[in-house]
Amino acid sequence: MSWTNASAPDPVALFLLYLDAQRGYSPATVAAYGTDLEGAHLFLGRRGKGFDEPGRVTKADITAYLADLHRRGLAKSSVCRKLSALRALYRFLRQRKLVEEDPCASLSNPKLPKAHPRVLNVDQAIHLVETEVDPDPEGLRDLALLEVLYGSGLRVSEALGLDFAHVDLDQRLVRVLGKGRKERVVPLTGPAVERLRRYLEQRGAFGPAAREQAIFLGRRGGRLSRKQADRIVKEMAVRSGAPCSISPHTLRHSFATHMLQAGADLRSVQELLGHSRISTTQRYTHLDLAQVMRVYDAAHPLAGKTGKSEES
Repeated sequence: MSWTNASAPDPVALFLLYLDAQRGYSPATVAAYGTDLEGAHLFLGRRGKGFDEPGRVTKADITAYLADLHRRGLAKSSVCRKLSALRALYRFLRQRKLVEEDPCASLSNPKLPKAHPRVLNVDQAIHLVETEVDPDPEGLRDLALLEVLYGSGLRVSEALGLDFAHVDLDQRLVRVLGKGRKERVVPLTGPAVERLRRYLEQRGAFGPAAREQAIFLGRRGGRLSRKQADRIVKEMAVRSGAPCSISPHTLRHSFATHMLQAGADLRSVQELLGHSRISTTQRYTHLDLAQVMRVYDAAHPLAGKTGKSEES
């Protein structure tokens, strides 16, 4: 069953339409909400309830659903995401007075372990973007894509969404449409500009249609897909000696971490990344303790010294 078809319960259909038309969520995000709510609806159906009558759903029903997810071995992060979808649905329904009570109101998220984003170190990142490739259209495209992902910290969806109208190579700027369709302007590095110029000179080799405005193209001349971009990053990582488990998002994490380690202020990095909340950017303020100790030992005049202090 798909929530986007005509058989979808009206409350959920209205909610998904709201996410798309008013909140500006991407089709992938709207689909993810629909999938999570479909799973909950199917479970509730076994209890004689569902979102076609959302006011009949109780806290006990939602608690039973979460317990079922736990018994099935779902990761805590997945349970949190599904509960978040339920909360968003009932918040929407209450705002429109379609229900009186929110059965999720007093439920807490499972406690998640604190995990820092996976990042490359500076040497690994530099080796990655300087990987030797064949100077053919695909090789030039791949290097340009890496430079944009790491040099400007774009989400992969933002990089793949770039059209000619969004890029000003003379001014070294790109206009990015981020989450919630929020627009921001991000600078390009010098190497990114150079590699984009070289790639764009060969872009026609992909055989794009006359109306195709996408910067990054796949072999068939259409816009490069996320799956293709992920494959490119993984293949380039193997060739450069970087961890093979990295993804395009690893380059965004690395960009943010390296900027902050180099002294950039948190608000500026927040603006560059397009985060709506500063708390999201603060995830990147972590530093490896061993690195901190090495810096301390090398810089502090008393570090590493032993002996009794003199009494005054």
